[in-house]
Amino acid sequence: MFLVSLWALGALSCSRTVEKEGRPSSADVPAYGDIIVEGSIGDASNLIPLLASDSTSHLIASLVYNGLVKYDKNLQLVGDLAEKWNISKDGLTITFHLRKNVRWHDGRPFSAHDCLYTYRVTVDPKTPTPYSGDFLKIKKAEVVDDHTFRVTYGAPFAPALSSWTSAILPRHLLEGRDITTSPLARHPVGTGPYRFREWVTGQKIVLAANPDYFEGPPYISGYVMRIIPDAATMFLELRAGGIDQMGLTPLQYRRQTENNLFRKNFRKYRYLSFSYVYLGYNLTKPLFADRRVRQAIAYAVDKNEILEGVLMGLGKEATGPYKPGTWAYNPDVRRYPYDPAQARRLLAEAGWRDTNGDGILDKDGQPFAFEIITNQGNEVRARCAEIIQRRLAEVGIKVKIRIVEWAAFVNDFINKRRFDATILGWSIPQDPDIFDVWHSSKTGPEELNFISFRNAEVDALLERARATFDQNERRRCYHRVQEILAEEQPYLFLYVPDALPIIHARFRGVEPAPQGISHNFIKWYVPREEQRFVMTQ
Repeated sequence: MFLVSLWALGALSCSRTVEKEGRPSSADVPAYGDIIVEGSIGDASNLIPLLASDSTSHLIASLVYNGLVKYDKNLQLVGDLAEKWNISKDGLTITFHLRKNVRWHDGRPFSAHDCLYTYRVTVDPKTPTPYSGDFLKIKKAEVVDDHTFRVTYGAPFAPALSSWTSAILPRHLLEGRDITTSPLARHPVGTGPYRFREWVTGQKIVLAANPDYFEGPPYISGYVMRIIPDAATMFLELRAGGIDQMGLTPLQYRRQTENNLFRKNFRKYRYLSFSYVYLGYNLTKPLFADRRVRQAIAYAVDKNEILEGVLMGLGKEATGPYKPGTWAYNPDVRRYPYDPAQARRLLAEAGWRDTNGDGILDKDGQPFAFEIITNQGNEVRARCAEIIQRRLAEVGIKVKIRIVEWAAFVNDFINKRRFDATILGWSIPQDPDIFDVWHSSKTGPEELNFISFRNAEVDALLERARATFDQNERRRCYHRVQEILAEEQPYLFLYVPDALPIIHARFRGVEPAPQGISHNFIKWYVPREEQRFVMTQ
């Protein structure tokens, strides 16, 4: 899910069309048709975005649903289902003026009543969602008329407007029913540019262009997500024409696509991603209760080895939950350079010594041994786990690695807190509010603070930062939060990876921007003579 402002783009390669005799070529003329097939390592979990926390579910939901507002290519908030909005002088009331003649995919009209329902179901204690916090700040939500929706906050709330990027749900299909058992979990009905067509668990999700979309129908007639749990297999499918788009691994980007076949048929892109990867500890486990142990692990792991050996230079070191270069990022937090001697000293201070000479530290008769789990299909994370395993062995810590299929990983291990440590990643939102991941109130079942981190000062800072519109004050709060996290080390923050998408060259209109490349997806197209597939009814 998560962070912030403008990112400098890395080296980008883009296709260009050629003009002949002063006239545009046919490749310059947008045409309707064709299907794009994207590869995904993990399947979706729930297509009601309010109930899902995985990236695959939210990717599909972003094509099916709309929020009241959205971020444009330059990361500025613009209207989506809302044409415009007014904010009161005290900043407490937002009045949204909604688009007229917007319809749900089943033909029913969209109205302010859908917005009110979305608010109410989000704050309903019976709704198992990790996203209620922002909406609980609302003092009053009201329908002014069918196309005017107003919310009033009890106190200043910095992420108020950005929180309405959340998907608006169809009242007529959900009100009065248990949302957790709704068929929309597998057959969503939205207002977005694509309509749901089919979901075959573990195989594919199929969407079809919405001909009545309020911004105009997408040029590409169909979107298919193929679930391919192994990155190497996915790459073979890309090479063979079975998929059109995927995220490359660093090895694939640097070496396996540097040949004439890929130069001719594909376009690669590179930019610093909206995410970071970390080793997170289950802080309910006594093994990780001592801060010195967590700091020792940070000293024992060589991040440069990961950045150069695994990422092949395609990323940056992570020192906290924000991207370098963004306004909330603190460049001056405590660092942990590779220092195994210091790691051993800290472990000894915490009472861990090799008393029996077997090479493994022990304390009170128990060896220092734990398991790292991560998700299947992500070879970069698996290699990181192997490096961490090897480096920790050198300071007397025994690590076992378990690779788990995505759905089981989330549902059976992470959500149920059945893990010692995990290598995972968070996506980063445009607003730097990280309340849902780090506040102690978010440690319950299905919540996002699944490592059970609790710190009273962090709680107070996160509350203060979201209760002011003063960006300088927010910056001070978030800088201090990063200082605390750097000291406490509840995560070993590893890296911010470069995004490395590759797309078949027949797709035109791809426009790299600070937000990435998907901001104008409905404007991508394939010249008519290059189209390959037809979307059947």
